[in-house]
Amino acid sequence: MSDTEKSTDENKSPLERNIKTQFPVARIKRLMQSDEDVGKVAQATPVVVAKALELFMIQLVDATCEKAKQKNAKRVSLSHLYNAVWEEEKFDFLRDVMQNYEEQLNAEPKRGRGPKKSQEKDAAKTAAPAAEVKDEE
Repeated sequence: MSDTEKSTDENKSPLERNIKTQFPVARIKRLMQSDEDVGKVAQATPVVVAKALELFMIQLVDATCEKAKQKNAKRVSLSHLYNAVWEEEKFDFLRDVMQNYEEQLNAEPKRGRGPKKSQEKDAAKTAAPAAEVKDEE
């Protein structure tokens, strides 16, 4: 960015600056206006909400990833999110929502994969000769 572009951008009011967000501002505005109790929405409001949502998601994902690292997991799972929500006080407002997923959490398979295909083949090969020996006796 050149010096002239910087100076013109600095002269803009906060409402005129182009703020980049990861969430679609138009969709957030539409969601806000879908509520009957909400009247007109100021131009900056959806942008601020989008940025707040982005910062919140960063905190939630970071806390969830930290729980996964503590358990030496290679993948982040629902149980890591659940633990982050229940162990971090700042996410306590999500506990009611997370209770809806307890059944899925209990049904979640245990960590780690099953045996590799090559291990299954090796096990099948070693089991087959043992069965043949029993038939000969």
